Amino acid sequence: MKKLLYISVNSKPEDLSASKTVARKFINRFLEKNKDFTVEEVDLYKEHIPRLEYQYFEKRNCIVNEDDAKQLDDKDQIEIQKIRELCDQFVDASVYVIAAPMWSLSFPAPLKEYIDCIMQDQKTITFDSGKPEGLLNNIDRSVVYIQSSGGHIPWILKPVMNKGINYVENIIKFMGIKKFEELLVDGTGFTEQERKEAIDKAVGKIDDVIDSMKY
Repeated sequence: MKKLLYISVNSKPEDLSASKTVARKFINRFLEKNKDFTVEEVDLYKEHIPRLEYQYFEKRNCIVNEDDAKQLDDKDQIEIQKIRELCDQFVDASVYVIAAPMWSLSFPAPLKEYIDCIMQDQKTITFDSGKPEGLLNNIDRSVVYIQSSGGHIPWILKPVMNKGINYVENIIKFMGIKKFEELLVDGTGFTEQERKEAIDKAVGKIDDVIDSMKY
């Protein structure tokens, strides 16, 4: 079966997180329409995401081979194995749902640490031609980025203020994934009513986003 990988990046529980609430509704609806998909989930606030140390690499973005890894201490070997597992899990999926709030015009730090782990030579990118090229264009893949934010961002300011979305879209396409959809949960505000209205508005767009993915 095909795999949808759900990557959540919020310390709040799902019932308190607007982005995670909308993401769950999106995933449930997607599975209703696409019964040949299974779901794997990685919560970046619960999952251990290694920080990349120089001794983990034999060259740029290339994890050391098995023999060299065995020369490292036990802690480093465990970290290298975790990096490989995260990268392989990402490569094995074909649809990705990322749920994150907007923090400081970007996203929470664990998402950047995760992206650094999956940007691996001969896995998601290659330098064989002398320049970096994405490898994830080998099958039909799509990313849906679900972002919540407290305010309403005018469309004219989105290129400036939505730095998180811009970065994620660029890095996703850099890896070779051409389809990128955003689902914004804008205007969650300061009251439960504002939050509910923002969630409902975003949920109302779910079918259109799924239909645009054409699975």
